[in-house]
Amino acid sequence: MHNQSSRTLQTQRTSESPDGVLRGAREFFATGSSIYAAFVEKEGPNHLVLRGQGGEEVVIAAFADGTGTVVNGSSYMFDQQVARFLSTLAPIA
Repeated sequence: MHNQSSRTLQTQRTSESPDGVLRGAREFFATGSSIYAAFVEKEGPNHLVLRGQGGEEVVIAAFADGTGTVVNGSSYMFDQQVARFLSTLAPIA
């Protein structure tokens, strides 16, 4: 049996701050193509829950780890958009 969680949870490390990551996620998903746009439904100091077309949920979490920021993104249907967002983040120097 294929483990769906390994397909839908993506992780990236970045030199950006957690706040910068979450700001970027808000903008990226709000300005995406209309079929893949998602808007903030809930937020906390280290995460966003966005809701897209058809009720699709996108979760982005960002935590400083001392050498950068670890970013986790999860979604079932928007996994390509999560991957695109993660690819926009500045790499660790």
